[in-house]
Amino acid sequence: MADFDDLDFDVQTLRVVKAIADEGSLTAAAEALGYSQPALSQQMRRLEQRLGVPIVERAGRRVRLTEAGRVLARHAPAVTTALDAAAGELAELRGLRSGRVRLAGFPSASPTLVPRLLADLAEHHPGITVTYLEAEPPEAVEAVRDDRVDIALTFSYPGDRDDPHRLSARGLAVQTIGRDELLAVLPIGHPAAAAASIDLASLASEDWIAGCPRCRGHLLEVCDRAGFEPRITFETDNVAAVEGLVAQGIGVATLPRLAVASFPPMPGIVTRALPPGDERTLHVVTAQGADRVPSVRTTLAALLRALEAASAAMAPLG
Repeated sequence: MADFDDLDFDVQTLRVVKAIADEGSLTAAAEALGYSQPALSQQMRRLEQRLGVPIVERAGRRVRLTEAGRVLARHAPAVTTALDAAAGELAELRGLRSGRVRLAGFPSASPTLVPRLLADLAEHHPGITVTYLEAEPPEAVEAVRDDRVDIALTFSYPGDRDDPHRLSARGLAVQTIGRDELLAVLPIGHPAAAAASIDLASLASEDWIAGCPRCRGHLLEVCDRAGFEPRITFETDNVAAVEGLVAQGIGVATLPRLAVASFPPMPGIVTRALPPGDERTLHVVTAQGADRVPSVRTTLAALLRALEAASAAMAPLG
C-alpha cells in the first residue's frame, strides 16, 4: 500500500469517484461527466495503481465503491468546493464573470423568488447560468451536502422539531435571509375577518385544512399555544387546493405569505395576519466557503434582491 505522502489524486478524480457514488455505475457516471466508459474505467485503474487499494468492486452486474472509494466520495464535496472557490477568485482577478450555479428551493419560492432571481441575473450577470431543483428543506439541505446543488433556499418554523438547519446542516453554512409572515385564510364573510389580525383561539371550533407535513406540524404547534387542538378535516400540500377549499367553506387554514402570493388572488377568500412573530424564517444553505466562488456570491446577492422585490410586490391583505 502507498504511504500517506505518496497519495496522488486530483480534483477531477474526486469528481469521478463522487459520480460513481451518485450514479451507481461506471456507465452512468461516464455519461453524467461526458466521458466514454472505457476512459473512465482506465482512470479508475490508474488511481487504484497509484493508491495501492481498490476503489471500485463488482457486485453482480453493477459496480460499487469500496471502503476506500467511499472515503474519497465523502470528502469530494468539500475539496471540490474549495478548489472551485479558488478558481473563482482567480477568475474574478482576471475580470471574468461567468459560471454555473445549482440552486434548490421550496415550492412557494418557485413562482415568487426564482423568476425574479433569474431575471436579475440575466440583466446584470448574463454569463451566470442557474439550474433549479424544487425541493422541501430537508431534501434541499441534503442536496447541498451531496454536492448536487450549490445553494439551497430553505425555511424553518419556530419550535420546529425537524428543523433542517440543526443536525442535518452541521458542517454547512446557514445564513438567515428573511422572514415569511403566516396568514390566516378565511372564507369571505367569516366573522373573524372583520379584524385586521386573527386571534387563533377564536377559530378553535372551526374545521381546519392542513398543508404540507412541516406546515401541518407548525399548525398543531401554534394552535396548541392558543389553547386548542385543531380539528383537521382535510390535508393537501397544494396551495391552490387549500384556498379553493376555504372558498367553498370546507374549513379555515394558515398559509405563508409567499405561498399566498404564488397564485392570483382566489375569489371567495380573505387573508388576515396572525399574531406578531408567527412566521417562518428563510435561509440559504451552502457548503462552507462556497460564497467565495464569484458566481455563487453573485447569485446569493441577487437572491436577496429578489426577496426584497417580492416582499414589496405582495398584495395587501384582504
